[in-house]
Amino acid sequence: MNRLAELAGSRELMVNLTLRELRGKYKRSFLGWSWSLLNPLATMLIFSLVFRYFLKVGVPTGDPSGLKAFAFFLLCGLLPWNYLSNGISGSMGALVGNSNLIKKVYFPREILVAANVASWAVSLAIEMGVLAVALMIAGNFVLPWLLPVVVLVAIQTVFVVGLGLLLSVLNVFFRDIQHFVGIFLQIWFYATPIVYPLDVVPEGRVRFFYSLNPMVRFAEAYRDCLYDLRFPPLLDVLYLVGVSVGALTLGMLLFARLEPKLAEEL
Repeated sequence: MNRLAELAGSRELMVNLTLRELRGKYKRSFLGWSWSLLNPLATMLIFSLVFRYFLKVGVPTGDPSGLKAFAFFLLCGLLPWNYLSNGISGSMGALVGNSNLIKKVYFPREILVAANVASWAVSLAIEMGVLAVALMIAGNFVLPWLLPVVVLVAIQTVFVVGLGLLLSVLNVFFRDIQHFVGIFLQIWFYATPIVYPLDVVPEGRVRFFYSLNPMVRFAEAYRDCLYDLRFPPLLDVLYLVGVSVGALTLGMLLFARLEPKLAEEL
């Protein structure tokens, strides 16, 4: 509880570090924040070409929206995945990249990870806003479903921060972590229904174990709200809340255990 109170009292530092991350994200880039839109659009075009037209991956029809468009189907799962991937990758370098600051002055080190994730949450909000406008132009009236999407983003943020705390502190002591995580993220991507529908996974025991992957339920929950225009199943939301809180608890406990040795190790 003392730790939480200390973190709550560092709100101003959190805001300043987040703004620093946002300003530095596309520093000296000619297109600047346009890259937050161009990157997912380029990925969408590549995946649409490969999976929709070359590999002939089927496009499910939104129920009850009636929408049938691979680009929108892909983006509804791709944007949350990018948030997870960028948040984890950025968090792993948050402590190592701020080693001088950590060795000079005391402050809750968790804020470095939280600020990094917060900066990617801002990017996700921009991308989701553009996607929502595009969906409404296509005839999918997503406006009433944006509030559930905000709730999903909040739940996923807890999940990403938890994993970020866990991996960032481990990366200080074991630098190979970042390389293993890079490989794991590639496997995790294709183990999540982003470029293909969930229906291609065989039902029964295979589907059950496959659905234990939290990103499966995150991707499907976002699609329920934005693509299908319906509420995600309550059990899926409860599962995501439980996994996210568990990840945050584990990350905070391990971080608190190893934090006293950070300055010495760095």
